[in-house]
Amino acid sequence: MRPFDYHRAASFDDVTAGQIIAGGTNLLDLMKIQVMTPATLVDITRLEGLSGIEPDGDMLRIGALVTNTALANDRRVRSGWPLLSRAILAGASAQIRNKATTGGNLLQRTRCPYFYDTSQACNKRAPGTGCAAQGGAGRMLALFGTSDQCLAAHPSDMAVALAALDAEVEIRTAGGDTSRVPVRDLYRLPGERPDRETILEDGDLITAVILPAPRSGSRQGYRKVRDRASYAFALVSVAGAVTMAGDTIEDVTLAFGSVAPQPWTIPEVEDVLRGKTASDDLFRRAAQLIAPDAAPHPDTEYKRTLLRRTFIATMRQLTGLADTAGTDIARAEA
Repeated sequence: MRPFDYHRAASFDDVTAGQIIAGGTNLLDLMKIQVMTPATLVDITRLEGLSGIEPDGDMLRIGALVTNTALANDRRVRSGWPLLSRAILAGASAQIRNKATTGGNLLQRTRCPYFYDTSQACNKRAPGTGCAAQGGAGRMLALFGTSDQCLAAHPSDMAVALAALDAEVEIRTAGGDTSRVPVRDLYRLPGERPDRETILEDGDLITAVILPAPRSGSRQGYRKVRDRASYAFALVSVAGAVTMAGDTIEDVTLAFGSVAPQPWTIPEVEDVLRGKTASDDLFRRAAQLIAPDAAPHPDTEYKRTLLRRTFIATMRQLTGLADTAGTDIARAEA
C-alpha cells in the first residue's frame, strides 16, 4: 500500500480534489494491488442529504450513500421497482452489500483481468500502454461498444436494472449546480480514451439516483447467467420490464449486462416487441437483432448465443409463456 492523505469532507464545499471514497468495496481492493494509487482520499460519508430514500412526487430519490442492502430491502422499492431489488440481491455477498453504496456501485471499475494485472498493458489503467486483452484470454470481455483500445465490460448488476427502469442520475458539479442524466447516458464508450469511463468531470459528484413513477402492473425480472450460483459476476444478464394487455406486449424496456462498457440497450429489439402478441416466434425474431455481428474477441463468441437464449427465456417468463416459479420475476404494484 502506498501512502496517501485522507480527508473527511464536512460539507459539499469541503469536498477537495482527490479520489472520492464511500463504502470503498472496490476502491480499497484496487489500492491494495496498486491498480489505483490516489494521493488523496476524500471521504464523503458524513455529507448530509445523501443517505435517505425519499419520495419525489411520483418518483423516488435514492441518496448516493444509501447502501445496497438498504436499497434492495426498502419496501417501496420492492413494491414499485422490484427489478432493482432483485438485481442488487443477485450481486456480491451480504457483507459487501452492507457497505457498498448506490453511487459507488454505479462507478465500480471493470473486472477485466488485464486491468487488475499491473504486469499487463491496459489503456484503462495506464493510458497509451496498449490492450493486452486483444491477444489474450477474454471470455469475460464485451460484445458491444468496444474499440481497438479496450474490450472491457462493465460489471454492475444494479446499473443494468436502473437502465431498464429508465432511471436518472443526479450530479452535483464543483460549482454547486445540479443536473440529471439518464443512467443509460452516464457511461462513455472507450473510443481512444478507455480511462474516461463516465461523463463526470473533475469535481462532479453523484448525489442521487431518481427512479421514475412505478409502472403499475408491469412484470419485472432480472436474469443473470454466471459460472456459479452466487458471488460471481455475470457472463451475461438481461433486465426487463413488460406491461401486458391480454396477450399483447403493450410496453417493454430492456437492458443487457456484462456485454459492454455500460448497460447496453438495443431500441430496435424493444420496437419489434411493442404492440405484438407474445409468442416464441416473436422472441426468436427479436433475438436475431441482438449481437448480429461477429464478436470482437474470439473468446466471447459464445456470449452471442448465450445472450440471445437468455433474452428469450426472460421474455417468456415476463409475458407469461413460461412458468415463473423459482425465477426472479415480480409484478410492480401501484
